[in-house]
Amino acid sequence: MKNEQMLKDLNGELFAIGQENSAYAQYFVGTSYLNMLTTEGVAIGNVTFEPGCRNHWHIHHGGGQILLVTGGRGWYQEWGKEARPLKAGDVVNIPAEVKHWHGAAKDSWFAHLAVEVPSEHGSNEWCEPVSDSEYNSL
Repeated sequence: MKNEQMLKDLNGELFAIGQENSAYAQYFVGTSYLNMLTTEGVAIGNVTFEPGCRNHWHIHHGGGQILLVTGGRGWYQEWGKEARPLKAGDVVNIPAEVKHWHGAAKDSWFAHLAVEVPSEHGSNEWCEPVSDSEYNSL
C-alpha cells in the first residue's frame, strides 16, 4: 500500500505505471516499470524507476530520444559530461549517437515519458551498467 501511495504522488495518476519492465530488466540496475502509451507513429512509453534504479549506458542509433519528466527526482548523464539532476517538468533532448543513461535518485521514485524520435533504421545499443561508484558519487 505504501508503494501505491508513492506512485500516486509521483505522477498524479496521469499515466498508469504499467508492468514490471522484465523485457528490459537485464539493462537496468534495480526495478523499473513500463507502460507503452503508444507505438503508432511515435513510440511513447511511461517509464517508472524505483529509488536507486537506473538504466545502463546506451545509444540510440538513427533517431534520438526525448524525456519528459513527470515526477520524482532522477539523473541524466551523457558520456564524458557531468550528470544533471532531473525533476518534474524537465525536458531532455537526446540526439542520436549520444551515449547516456538516466534513472532515479537514490531516495526517490522517478518517472518520465520516453519519446522515441522516429528513424527509418533506428536501433538501440545497450552498453555497460553505470557503476555503483559512479552512481553513488552523485
